[in-house]
Amino acid sequence: MEKLELEESLKFTPQFDDKGLIPCICTCATTGEVLMFAFMNEVSLAKTIETGETHYYSRSRGELWHKGATSGQIQKIVSMKTDCDQDCIWIKVEETPSCHTGRKSCFYREIDLDKNMSLQMIEQKTTL
Repeated sequence: MEKLELEESLKFTPQFDDKGLIPCICTCATTGEVLMFAFMNEVSLAKTIETGETHYYSRSRGELWHKGATSGQIQKIVSMKTDCDQDCIWIKVEETPSCHTGRKSCFYREIDLDKNMSLQMIEQKTTL
C-alpha cells in the first residue's frame, strides 16, 4: 500500500509488526487518563471490533486475553482510532479499574527525575 493511500484513505488497514502484533493504548473515555498499554494480533483486534470489548494478545502467555474475563474489569469501548500510518491503536473505554493490581491505571508510579530516578506512588489501589 502506498504511503499516501495508507495515510489518507478511510480504509482500515492495520499495520502489524514482524511478529504479527500492533500496539494498543487504552485510555479512560471520561478523563483521558492512560489506563494501560498492550498488544493485539489480528484475531484479538477482530474480536475487539466484533464484541465492543477489548481483547489483547499476551506475549508472555502466547495467547488471546479478553480483558476482564477473570477479574471482572471488562473494558467496554467508547471509541477506537488508529494513527496516521495505522501501526498503533487507541481505544477509549468506560471508566473501570484496568490494572491487575486493582488500580485504575497501570501507570501508577511516577519517575522522579530529580532524585536518582526513584519511583513515587501517584495512585493508590481502588476497591474492586
